[in-house]
Amino acid sequence: MMNRQIETRLRVMTWNLWWQFGPWQDRAAAILATLKEVDADIIALQEVWDDGDRNFAKQLAGDLGYHYVYVPGAKMNDIEMGNAILSRWPIVNHDMTPLYGEPDIQENRVAIYGEIDGPRGKIPVFCTHLNWQFHHSHIRQKQIADLFGFINSKRPWKFPPILCGDFNADPVSEEIRMITGQTSCPGGNLVFHDAWRFINHAKSGFTWDNVNPYVCDSYEPDRRIDYIFTGFAMGRGAGHLQECEIVGNSPVNGIWPSDHFGLVAELRY
Repeated sequence: MMNRQIETRLRVMTWNLWWQFGPWQDRAAAILATLKEVDADIIALQEVWDDGDRNFAKQLAGDLGYHYVYVPGAKMNDIEMGNAILSRWPIVNHDMTPLYGEPDIQENRVAIYGEIDGPRGKIPVFCTHLNWQFHHSHIRQKQIADLFGFINSKRPWKFPPILCGDFNADPVSEEIRMITGQTSCPGGNLVFHDAWRFINHAKSGFTWDNVNPYVCDSYEPDRRIDYIFTGFAMGRGAGHLQECEIVGNSPVNGIWPSDHFGLVAELRY
């Protein structure tokens, strides 16, 4: 008798929230409204601020009724900029690791891990934010190697790992090709699907888009630099990608939520 494919879905989102840049207090309401509309089960966030009195991940998790973990990375004007994972279900384990950096480039990149105790089994989720400058590909490649070592340290898992974040790299870059197995892989047999490409093939999928007024002032081209990566599907199709779409790509009450667009994917779970 054939095992039937899993039909239930897991909804995962990633989004760079643009720290406290721009009209950040107005943007906070637009961010929350977008998160409520998307209604993801798991949310990976980058450029989350913590000013010592308030933590934006904690604030959002409270408003959504979610669990959360947060780790700081860089600091600007004594205000932290970090990564966070929010979850509809308990986060029973979490960890973090620093990523490669060079002494004269103080970006303090990190990755965060959360083990989500979902209703149909535990889900390993990783969130990161890599160096941003165009000429830092060599740094990002070393950060990917560190990241893969961190992910492999969390084996074994019973659901394919999910890796989310702002990778500041185009799909054809060497660092993204490392993740998807199109060039030498730093993690042995650890290879991921690019969720957007898996579902939408050659469509642009820009998450850094000059239609967004916050991006226009950067004088940079439209780019796809934010990703959800998923490990290969397991038994009965667990983790198999079903949908992937851009979110957070329109203003809320006249306010654009962030300079980045978000991404949401649905997987069999």
